[in-house]
Order: sequence, then C-alpha cells, then structure tokens
Amino acid sequence: MTLRVSQHHSCRVYGAIFVSGKNSHVGDCCPFNQVFLGDALDILPTLPEECVDLVFADPPYNLQLKEDLWRPNLTRVDAVDDGWDQFASFADYDAFTRAWLTGCRRLMKDSATIWVSGTYHNIFRVGTIMQDLGFWILNTVTWFKSNAMPNFNGTRLKNDVEFVIWAKKSPDSRYTFHHHRMKPFNDFSPGKQLGSVWKIQATGGAERLRDADGKKLHSTQKPEELLRRILLASSSPGDVVFDPFLGSGTTAAMSQHLRRQWFGIERDPAYVALIQERLEHVTPLPLDDPLLAEPPKPPRVAFRRLLEAGYLQAGDRLWFDQPDCEAVILPDGRLQAGDQVGSIHRLGAQLKGTPSCNGWMHWQYQDANGQFRPLDDLRQQYRAKLKPGDHERS
Repeated sequence: MTLRVSQHHSCRVYGAIFVSGKNSHVGDCCPFNQVFLGDALDILPTLPEECVDLVFADPPYNLQLKEDLWRPNLTRVDAVDDGWDQFASFADYDAFTRAWLTGCRRLMKDSATIWVSGTYHNIFRVGTIMQDLGFWILNTVTWFKSNAMPNFNGTRLKNDVEFVIWAKKSPDSRYTFHHHRMKPFNDFSPGKQLGSVWKIQATGGAERLRDADGKKLHSTQKPEELLRRILLASSSPGDVVFDPFLGSGTTAAMSQHLRRQWFGIERDPAYVALIQERLEHVTPLPLDDPLLAEPPKPPRVAFRRLLEAGYLQAGDRLWFDQPDCEAVILPDGRLQAGDQVGSIHRLGAQLKGTPSCNGWMHWQYQDANGQFRPLDDLRQQYRAKLKPGDHERS
C-alpha cells in the first residue's frame, strides 16, 4: 500500500493521508478512509456539516500526573505522561473539550450518536459540557478491566474501570441501536439484554503495538473489543465513522474490519505512520458474515396468544413492578386494575403516568415456585415454540 499525500482544497495546509488507498468523498470534500494530519481544533471547522453517522472520541484525559509511578520491585510504571495530556488548568481543559465537541456535533447527522471515553479525571467534566452543548446522554458504559494495574502504594482503591458516554445529537433525535445484535456480548448473562457494564481487558498481548525494544507505541491504545461493540451497537455497514483523536488507529482498524467507512484526525506523524502500517494487516469481514447482516427481528406476540396457548388464564393476577400493585386478566386479553382497564402496555402507562410503557418488562407473574418473574419470560417461551416462518402481530 502506497502512502499518498495531497493538498485538499478545503483542508488548507493540511495534507490528506490516504491510508487505505481509496479516495471517495462525502459531499464536496470529506474523504472516506483518510487521516487528516494536524490539530483537531484546526481541522474540524474545515470539514463538512452533517456527514457522520457515528463519532468515537478518546480525548486527552488530563490525568494530572505530577511524578513518576513505581512498582514494588522499583521498576517504573509506563504511565501516560505524554505532552498532549497536559493542560495548565481545568478551565483550559474545559475550553478544549467544548471546542472539539462543538466541532464534532457540527459534523454529525441528526441521527448520529457519539461515544466519548474517559476516566474519573475527566468524564464528569466532559459529560457536563456535552449536556450544555445540547447532546442527550443515552448511557454511560462502565468498562471494567480485569487486568488493570493495581494501586501499588495502597493509598486508594484499585482503578479498574474507565467510562464511555454514549449520547445522541439532541433530545428528539432518532438514532441507530442494534439491540438484538448486542445480546451475545453480555459478559454476565449471554443472550440477555446487554447492560452498561462491559468486561474487557486492557489492551495487551499480541494486540498491543510495540516497537522493536518492546516499548508501547501508544500509551492509551484502546482494545479492539471495545470498538467492536460500539460499532456493532450503533452503526451499520457502510456508515461513516469519525474519530477526532485517532491515536493508534483502533477506530480505523475496527471500522475497516466491520466494513464501515471512516475518517479521522491525528496530529502526530509517527502515529499516522503507525495507523497506515496497522491498516495494511486488517482484513474486512466477508460480506456474508453474520456480524454484517441485519439481525432478524423476533416475531411479535400479542398478549392474548399466551392465554390461547395456556400459559395464562382469564382471572389470573399480574403484578406491576411492585407486588402491591396488581391487575386481573380479562377474557379478551386486557387487564383490569381497580376501575382502570387496558392492554398490558396502555394500563402500564396509566399506572406509571407516562406516555408509553413496555408491559412485557413491567408486568410480572408468579411461577410454580411462587417467584415473581417478568411477563417477557412467558413471551420468550411462546416464541421458542413457534415454527420457522410463523409471525404474530400484537
């Protein structure tokens, strides 16, 4: 693969480095599969508006390390002491954060989402600024690192988590989320809904990029599994992924592997060369790989089907969130709680005082052992007995 440097008319003095050998564009100027060499705050304003489906950002954390860290055997810890992580004050860091987030938000389509990683040093400041700028936070993922470095001095708790904020562009924005695709990635109950605690080891072993002397080539290289989950959860093949701080190129590598388009910014020429070399060894998944296919949606099930199949009967009781709030099943499949009557969804919304309610998740029944279980368990049992091609409507 040949390194090709060009001057793009809208990018002023910044060379566009085509690390993938492909030069296609978004709109008039925004290239796919390309690294812009330079400072993110300078380059962001030159890129076109609303061209990005997903942003992943791993900004400087402002770790504020004042002295070297040492292990008990008197070897120095290879910690983050890079110049790009140094800020004179919290005010300077906040101004920097506000500027790059504003730039990213301008690039995002209305349906785009953004993921921002951080630690306790910066994530609360970042989250506040995101909300101030109009982003709507969807989740904060806690990334649990089972192989995290201990606190050698024993002066505080072991720092074994990082955080990733997931947000959409505005409160009313629609966005991509592949709920069913992510169930196999549940580290605690595979096949169940993925939660916001992800158990992923910090980058190490063969995945860690090192020089000939074994030294880390990048101090904060993110694990591929983290980006795999983010990309699969909130983007589709062919979507455009943007990273304003490409660093070691994990976002680019996983985007290429999962057949997403990507582009990003990196200010260090050494890292740009590293990204190019890394991408030369990335193989895109075959087009027929299950991870690239749209996951099949489970057939819809009307509540009355559970009565017809004998899972429940008219006159049985259901409980809504709390055992002291109950309803009786009517022969037509509706529920009655006091003088209120409605479907599992409508009655649930009335009881919660909300516009809508997923009754499958909020109503509970008692199993043969007297244990309260979500109504959705019966729906899953019913689905498991459906023959291929069977479809139900609620």
